[in-house]
Amino acid sequence: MKVVIAEKPSVAREIASLLGAIEKKDGYLTGNGYYVTWAFGHLVSLAMPEEYGIKSFQREALPILPDPFLLTLRKLKKNNSYIPDAGAMKQLKVIKQLLKNSESIIVATDAGREGELIFRYIYEYLKCRKPFERLWISSLTEKAILKGFDNLNPGKEFDSLYQAALGRSRADWLVGINSSQALTIASGAGVYSLGRVQTPTLALICKRFLENKVFTIKKYWQIELEHQKEFINFKSLSLTKWNDSKQAENALKSIQRHSTATVTAVETKMVNEQPPLLFDLTALQKEANTKLNLSAEETLAIAQSLYEKKFISYPRTGSKYVPEDMWSEIPKLISILEELERFRGVVTKMKRGRLNKRIVNDLKVTDHHGLLVTDKIPSALPAKEKAIYKMIAYRLLEAVSPVCTKEITDIALQLLHYDFELKGCKIINAGWRSIKGSFIDEDNNLVQDLPELKIGDELKIKEAKVLEKKTKPPVLYTEASLLAAMENAGKQIGNEQERKALQEIGIGTPATRAAIIETLFKRDYVKREKKSLVPTEKGLRVYEWVKDKKIADVAMTAEWELALQKIENNEVDVAVFQKGMEDYTKTIIQEILALSVEKEKQPELICPKCKIQKLVIRDKLMKCSDESCSWVQFRNICGIRLNLVDLEALVCKGRTNLLKGMISKSGKKFDAFIVVNDIGETTFVFPEKKKSK
Repeated sequence: MKVVIAEKPSVAREIASLLGAIEKKDGYLTGNGYYVTWAFGHLVSLAMPEEYGIKSFQREALPILPDPFLLTLRKLKKNNSYIPDAGAMKQLKVIKQLLKNSESIIVATDAGREGELIFRYIYEYLKCRKPFERLWISSLTEKAILKGFDNLNPGKEFDSLYQAALGRSRADWLVGINSSQALTIASGAGVYSLGRVQTPTLALICKRFLENKVFTIKKYWQIELEHQKEFINFKSLSLTKWNDSKQAENALKSIQRHSTATVTAVETKMVNEQPPLLFDLTALQKEANTKLNLSAEETLAIAQSLYEKKFISYPRTGSKYVPEDMWSEIPKLISILEELERFRGVVTKMKRGRLNKRIVNDLKVTDHHGLLVTDKIPSALPAKEKAIYKMIAYRLLEAVSPVCTKEITDIALQLLHYDFELKGCKIINAGWRSIKGSFIDEDNNLVQDLPELKIGDELKIKEAKVLEKKTKPPVLYTEASLLAAMENAGKQIGNEQERKALQEIGIGTPATRAAIIETLFKRDYVKREKKSLVPTEKGLRVYEWVKDKKIADVAMTAEWELALQKIENNEVDVAVFQKGMEDYTKTIIQEILALSVEKEKQPELICPKCKIQKLVIRDKLMKCSDESCSWVQFRNICGIRLNLVDLEALVCKGRTNLLKGMISKSGKKFDAFIVVNDIGETTFVFPEKKKSK
């Protein structure tokens, strides 16, 4: 018998049906010489400090550097401790028995760094030594799975992938556990979380927010001229930007006394605009956030669902290319799209014998190729899945279409001693832009068409006016722009040689960036304001403490990502990387423990329920110091955080001040007081509406 281990039950069922393992058992399927079972993500993970006999949050215990690292069954947090996950324990027993009863193992977890780690941690934890083979596929279609089983790879070929995953896992443990405990100790109040990638990402958001906040918006004025020639209306803009409106108005009066401007320069060039490449996960998340207002995590979940339904290829990809041997599949996928009504009109116009091969590059295909649709035709998809599928399909059609050829014309005009400029654009061959009919340029401007102009031409002025403009502050991050900043973190490095080496390296990976952003929300470090990401009071507090420390260094985090890639490519030993991470951990612990954190003076309050014990005020809650009393008041309520003034008013006066802008479960805003009664029960009290006269 052979045992196949998938990452999820849904994938296991798909594989089992193709292998003929159709008999259902508790925790697996069997038949035709196979057992097919599954994990639920990480069943096994690195042990917490307590399992090494180390008490948490003790200054003298830091840094904690396990040697060796221990693996443990997945645990769930209950009250203030962790207990074994009963479901994980049960499934692990099933896997252990199946491994014992099998001659060989086939690894069918997701084909990537994290999927490899999920299996290897189970394999190591159960002390299994049987040989295993690897199923490596990029889609869950029947054809792909069967082809994968015909071409299984020896497990040893993926040892370097495992070493990179192991290095990442241990690095995140070392930095996350130690730095979080160090900051919690240094702060003296509340529990704080730091992380190898989480903290540099928070630093990006806070730095941009503060730059935006202190930016002084200044007004300036330009003059716009409107012209007409050959029945075409077009506009030019002054190169001069006046800082004084009166000076601009005086210039306008001088200009209005002259009816013509003279063409002093004409520069025309042909531009070939290459089609976009296929989506990788980060590019899809950016596009979905910009166009559909979906979070990075939502987009990943939708793409994963489409993958498991066999409509798209593996979504957690970092590549935008396909290998040469896949090129023959592309025309077939385009033919599939022709069967769908929404794509039929576009596909029928494509010259399928002359497709653009720009997406073919063997060297730039990493674990997986760029995102593609599959040969399975979708029907009756939920709205969001339909939108993401449509996005991926259109991108495929654009990527293999011809270049868009434009004629760009830059014109310089002079009127008196003032210089003006205008730009024209004529589409010679729409190419890939005809797929969606989008002719907006990179700056989101629809560039104007111009008549034929030559040096010396005199252009009459139909109208001249002063435009009031404002300097723009650095734009707050959206999820789309934050993903781009994380992806391009290597470009921020000051040293030119290092920057060149790291320019393709970001922080996090396409598969993990969404989870990192979500962690910042869960920690109450960041919140959404419309589409912008804004740090909370807590997030800014953490940033102020660590902004100059190595833990917040975006460039250094990018260097660690490069090291992990080198481990995967057998260029660096994981032991060398781990030693570097241990040294780095020692440094950041010294920096954090040396922090001089100004303590927030807290009011001394007596519990409104037992009327005896003092209240303990934490970052997320206020509670009675007597565990048997059990009175607690959470500080985050309906999108509003209760500050110390609110908490003091609630306990001492029986009600908070009026809390404005709370959000109900249905998404409606409301204002209310929080009131506490004699036995410690809290309720909302709404302000009385003023009676109209």
